[in-house]
Amino acid sequence: MPGLVQELQEFAFSQTGSTKILRMLGYGLLLLAIFDVVEMFVPPNFMNPAWEFQTFGSLVERVPVPLIGLALVFYGELHSRSKWEFLSLKLISWLTLLLAVVFLLMIPLGVGNTVRLSKQSSAQISNVSKQQLTQAQQVEQRLNQATPEQIGNILREQGRALDGKNPQEVKTQILSEVSKVKSQIKAQAQATESSQRLTLIKNSVKWNLGALVSATLFFSFWKATQWARISR
Repeated sequence: MPGLVQELQEFAFSQTGSTKILRMLGYGLLLLAIFDVVEMFVPPNFMNPAWEFQTFGSLVERVPVPLIGLALVFYGELHSRSKWEFLSLKLISWLTLLLAVVFLLMIPLGVGNTVRLSKQSSAQISNVSKQQLTQAQQVEQRLNQATPEQIGNILREQGRALDGKNPQEVKTQILSEVSKVKSQIKAQAQATESSQRLTLIKNSVKWNLGALVSATLFFSFWKATQWARISR
């Protein structure tokens, strides 16, 4: 029996040492998470939907670090705690509730920025394609109004020559090429808009669901750490 008691005591002491190491690791992870957040918000660019959306995504994707840190800090509840930890644990426990609320409030902001970015992207792509189409239409109009002599001048401007070809045939060929270019511009604009919208929606769904899960986990931490908020 004395040998068994001694083994149990040694095991308890070793567990205490391991617990302290885990807790210090937890505090370290929380500190690193704070550094990350400060870096993300400096310099701030609020009211910019692109910056807000990317920052929102960065916060959600970095959530695992503070969550692991919290699990390690709260490990073992009040067993073998230093005096300074009692107040720290109480503050950290309330902080988890604050973070749960913050991540919940970020969801409508993320949805709103998704809509705004989608509209901005569509407008930008539309403007670029309109400019390209206008240039193609100007070339088309110039060719339609050109005389055979002017056709030769237009080709020379482009570093080309008739080479004995019928100007009317060359004109028809160029107009066909311009028509193909116009179709390509429209198709490329549609493909780009579709690709960007899909990427935006995928990120929005991932980050908004991530924010919901994060809020739930932070609230669970707050609910499970009532022992840390009891006045002492």
